[in-house]
Amino acid sequence: MGATVADKDRAIIFTYGTLKRGFSNHGLIHDMILAGDAAFLGNGHTADRFPLVCGPYGVPFLINIPGSGELVSGELYAVSRRAISRLDELEGISHGHYERLPIIVHLLNGSEEAEETGLVVESEAYFAHRSFGEEMWKRNGEKGFCAYSSDEAIAYVKRKDRPQDITFLDQIRIFVSSAMD
Repeated sequence: MGATVADKDRAIIFTYGTLKRGFSNHGLIHDMILAGDAAFLGNGHTADRFPLVCGPYGVPFLINIPGSGELVSGELYAVSRRAISRLDELEGISHGHYERLPIIVHLLNGSEEAEETGLVVESEAYFAHRSFGEEMWKRNGEKGFCAYSSDEAIAYVKRKDRPQDITFLDQIRIFVSSAMD
């Protein structure tokens, strides 16, 4: 792991939602791995608790409110700068959907018990944009989950299958202003 992590041309990304193995957007990461632009480093969980919730169309959002929520499980990848731009595009950085921010993650061993290895990894994650993150947490009753799983993924609607006559930010605004089910 050391050589990959120390490479100054790579960033370490913590994925917690649809980019994880077995979920709908992992194909992008898989393509990056095949192209040599990404490498799987291992499973981990956040060093601090954060809210993890689903928004409109079952889209997962990590919210930058440290100390709230749960320790969030996910995967760590070393990715090239070229891959970062592709991930930023997917996550709608320029549209204000997500922000890529620093996060500390504890690397886990590969066993069923998934114990911490003792390695702490400085990485980045895609957080809900600050313009709506706190409202998203409140909209979800300040209740989140520790891992995006198949239970949450069942509600996910791919971007191509969502209404195209309204922006995702507008969909988020409608979602956060609606009453919880």
